[in-house]
Amino acid sequence: MGTDVLIVGGGVIGLSIARELSKRGVRRMMVIDKGRIGGEASWAAAGMLAANAETRIDDPFFRMCVESNKLYPQFAAELLEETGIDIELDTGGTLCLAFTEREEADLAEKFAWQTGAGIRVQTLEAGEIREREPAVSSAARYALRYEDDHQVENRKLVAALRKYCEIEGVELVEGVQITGLLIEKGVLLGAASRDVRYTASKTVIAAGAWTTELARTMPSVGTVKPIRGQMISFAPPERFLHSVVYTSEGYLVPRTDGRILAGATVEDAGFDKCVTADAISQLKAMAVRTVPRLGGVDVGNAWCGLRPLAEGGYPVIGWASEIRNAYIATGHYRNGILLAPLTGRIAALEILDGSRSAEYQYFAPRDAAMTGNAAAAQSNKP
Repeated sequence: MGTDVLIVGGGVIGLSIARELSKRGVRRMMVIDKGRIGGEASWAAAGMLAANAETRIDDPFFRMCVESNKLYPQFAAELLEETGIDIELDTGGTLCLAFTEREEADLAEKFAWQTGAGIRVQTLEAGEIREREPAVSSAARYALRYEDDHQVENRKLVAALRKYCEIEGVELVEGVQITGLLIEKGVLLGAASRDVRYTASKTVIAAGAWTTELARTMPSVGTVKPIRGQMISFAPPERFLHSVVYTSEGYLVPRTDGRILAGATVEDAGFDKCVTADAISQLKAMAVRTVPRLGGVDVGNAWCGLRPLAEGGYPVIGWASEIRNAYIATGHYRNGILLAPLTGRIAALEILDGSRSAEYQYFAPRDAAMTGNAAAAQSNKP
């Protein structure tokens, strides 16, 4: 069974790459997923586009996040036109709250650095917080507000990307576990399940937390490990929160339908996807401390996802150095939704004509010794 491009992994990254390749003329393409398309970390995410709220350093990864964030208005508009699905880009902004003197000092230090770096951020005192978000606890004494950090409904994003692929004739294969790669004389010829061989001119490994087993013959990719994130949601009778809210304990994400998501744990638990009573209790307590009105609202749903954390802490995007025709797009960890449009664009351009911005070369597969801080040091050499 042959195709031009085979994409192993049907999450938001694999689907975004498929869309960009299709828009650039690739007609014979297949996306294979071991389960339901978009049913793993992409489905479990909170959909935050927190390019600025989560940064304390101006490095290539931060600039990549900012660039991808800027693509979202056009990305959302195009998907709506292409598929009729509104991914609910919400521009209500993001608040980072301080409840203690120490937290306030920490945010004030962050504000000083970020304003010096040209990031659009404003401070809010206690009264201003309540004016903007009356439901937030009166214990919040200080906040940073990021008007450029937004959110999308990640499940509708996955649905839109899937529908685009279906409309454009991309073959989507679900419930097929890839057991190995087809490698001959240093060239990747495709992948195989227990029963079927899938051959392709080029193969993209976008398997998220399951990358390491597939790419074990490619040391340059490094290790990608699953990090469990548990979340809960509330369905209050009315919408009383309009901004994404961060605290030192977690975050709250208000959806346009009135639901409020609360997350998320960060657990090195292997591939265990169990939801635990302790996590549900901790997340609810965090939510109620932040928005006391949630104390009278039952937890509606609880779920978890496995975020793919690459060895160096940053995404791995580019051609594997050991094997020809093997393109890697993995390790986006907590930023898969945010980085989806830009990753798709980077990958499509590189796969089709080899073009790549020097800035994004930082994320190319490399030896494990060159990942993380070592890679940063190397990239800063004159």
